[in-house]
Amino acid sequence: MTSSDYQLAAAITSIEQVSSRIETTFAQVGGQLGQGHTIFQGLNESLSALSGELSCAQIEGASGALQDIARRLNDLAEALPAESALLDRLRITVIESGGLLKQLAKYVGMIMIVARSAKIESASLDGDRGDFVAFTQEAFDLGKAVQISIEDCARDQQLLAAAVETAWSRQTEFERRYRPQLGASTTELRSAFADLQRQRNSSIHVADLAGGSARKISDVVGRSIVLLQAGDSTRQRLEHVCEGLQRVGDAGPTLVPTMTAGGSLDRVIVQLEAAQLKDAQQEFESGIGEIVQSLSTIISEVSLLIERGRSLHGGKDGDSSFLSRVRGTLAQASNLIAMCEDGGRSIDEALSVVEGTLVKFRDAIANLADSVIDITLIGMNASLKAGHLGAKGRAFVVIANEMKVTADHMSGVAVRLEPLLAGIGGAADELRATRSRNEQHELSSMEAEILRALHEVEAGNERLGGLILRLVQEGGEFDRVMNGAMDQMATLGVGAAALPAVAQRLESAVGDLGTVAIDPSDEAVLDQLYARYTMERERNQHRDALRRFGIVTKEPEPAAADECDFELF
Repeated sequence: MTSSDYQLAAAITSIEQVSSRIETTFAQVGGQLGQGHTIFQGLNESLSALSGELSCAQIEGASGALQDIARRLNDLAEALPAESALLDRLRITVIESGGLLKQLAKYVGMIMIVARSAKIESASLDGDRGDFVAFTQEAFDLGKAVQISIEDCARDQQLLAAAVETAWSRQTEFERRYRPQLGASTTELRSAFADLQRQRNSSIHVADLAGGSARKISDVVGRSIVLLQAGDSTRQRLEHVCEGLQRVGDAGPTLVPTMTAGGSLDRVIVQLEAAQLKDAQQEFESGIGEIVQSLSTIISEVSLLIERGRSLHGGKDGDSSFLSRVRGTLAQASNLIAMCEDGGRSIDEALSVVEGTLVKFRDAIANLADSVIDITLIGMNASLKAGHLGAKGRAFVVIANEMKVTADHMSGVAVRLEPLLAGIGGAADELRATRSRNEQHELSSMEAEILRALHEVEAGNERLGGLILRLVQEGGEFDRVMNGAMDQMATLGVGAAALPAVAQRLESAVGDLGTVAIDPSDEAVLDQLYARYTMERERNQHRDALRRFGIVTKEPEPAAADECDFELF
């Protein structure tokens, strides 16, 4: 084998290798495009399911619960200072009532002392002694009854004072420690509500984006398939180049069995096929670039979709589910509500004590008023009777007057006590109304609402996590398939990039043709080569290459309809 023959055989081998790779690679890439398109349809379904999950009734219910709980927690936070002020007012009034009860107990004690003194004095009187003994005994009995009643009130007042003091202390401490947390929790719940609304709106946008991307990717996939089909024309052109070169080197069957080789003709054919090879490589390089760009577009579009889908799950903090943050916020609100319930119990207990104590106090004051009148009348009657006794009854008159004065003091204390009791009742009523107005009595229902919302969020979070996992897995598979296709096209492009060097070696092998004389039989061979072409670009290149040698290519006669079952293009 001569050096020229060796170069020709090496060129044919290089071209055939590229041609073979084109066929294999394009078949694989076409399959990968189809596989990728199928995966994308699954991705699209996952995104639709993801969007639907964020729009489902459970998440909508949780969203409404977030807003409602935030409003009610805010009401609780705003009510705390008013409740503390009312408790403080109640506490001070109860303390003042305790002071008056002590005064009342003191005067009752004085009545008892005066009654005992009157009883002793009545024993020393002569005549009508029985009447005075009866008067003093009645006064003593009335005083004793009042004393028992006032002592009971004093004990109740101490219990009331302790209950109110406890409620006030706990309330002020709770306000100091937890009011900022209530405000922060309200802000967090509102932020969670806004996040949920934003994610739901984003899900609608992602669904729309997925629809647009589906159309775009379908178009790109279709265009890529067309490019692959068009790229197959390069393989055919390379086969035609190999056929021409094989005819020159006699490395295989000639185009026409009767055709014989000629020196000038062979050199022209080599020059012609080198030109065809260069042009085919340029066309192929452009086609590969478009295919790679299309694949890159598909990968970028799907990556964007997956990222948008992941954002529906992760929200603002990366990979953590925004529903997990909502769940944490609800759990914090639940803890605060439990603390509010605990703090509210002492207030409710104090209000209960107030209610029971006020009834006793009012009954005691009413009875006290009657007893004061009776004691005053007894003292007046005793004083009148003692006045009839002259000097003997003078001491009894003094005692009777002292009883009346003490009874008047008791009456005065009772009068001062009544507005305090009214103040205690008024403060208790306002406190009760404030708690009722701010729905503190519905803390248990709020807790139940939070538990329902938590259940819905947790269930939604589990479903959302499953959908995101599916999305990521399908996205990873899509990325693997499409990047594999891109790698194959890139490798094919590297292999095809060697073709211009092969063409250059062919041109160097035949040298400068200068002026070439071609006889009619040689032109027939060239015309037969021309007739084998299936692409118009091949024909143009053939005509242009031969025109440099002054050779005009003859157009072949159109084939009869029954002799050709394919359409040239």
